[in-house]
Amino acid sequence: MFAIFKKEIISFFASPVGYLVIAVFLVINGLFLWIFDGEYNILNSGFADLTAFFRLAPWILLFLIPAVTMKSFSEEKKQGTLEILFTRPLTMWQIVLGKYLGAFVLVLMALLPTLLYVWTVWQLGNPEGNLDTGSTLGSYFGLLFLILSYTAIGIFASTLSTNQIVAFLVSVFVCFLFYYGFEGLLALGFETDISGLGMKAHFDSIGRGVLDTRDILYFISIAFFFLFVTVVKLKNRPDAV
Repeated sequence: MFAIFKKEIISFFASPVGYLVIAVFLVINGLFLWIFDGEYNILNSGFADLTAFFRLAPWILLFLIPAVTMKSFSEEKKQGTLEILFTRPLTMWQIVLGKYLGAFVLVLMALLPTLLYVWTVWQLGNPEGNLDTGSTLGSYFGLLFLILSYTAIGIFASTLSTNQIVAFLVSVFVCFLFYYGFEGLLALGFETDISGLGMKAHFDSIGRGVLDTRDILYFISIAFFFLFVTVVKLKNRPDAV
């Protein structure tokens, strides 16, 4: 598994992909949080907190993570190297987890520099340090679990087609469905409150600074489910023996 993980990380940074992912995430967040006027601008909010960042980041990641994961298996299929990969002395789970962890760590690298936002807001507070650290830490944990789930969905989507664009679009759609789709149904007049089935409700819950076991188990279950169906899909591929 470590060999696959190492190969994924090296392949990301052997091409512009890894650097582009990190740069795009930071630039888009930076522009909305510090440059553009609007509801996400921290300097215009009048409050020393990072609520705007944690409202914006899930939407950016919803597109960024599928862009990272779309080539995981679709490229292997297109180049005909998938069977070579399966001849290695690794189980299907080890192969899937290796690719999953490679994509997860890359996105995590993009998230780490945002800790500078915490330091900046800490310095700008009046008095200095006037920041809700519990809520901030909880929201970072929420993003971590969100990335776990998004990445698993993206890995699964990459097994559905040899076309990376198709894998990207499917991944974006499924991530959107699980993040906001259930709340969207309520906004359209759906009578039963099913918002608790969506990622947003559990992400917001963790963001309050309380790590509830139910929220953690929810995200872990989503990630495990999509990794499981990825393994099943690969085992049941038409060319499997």
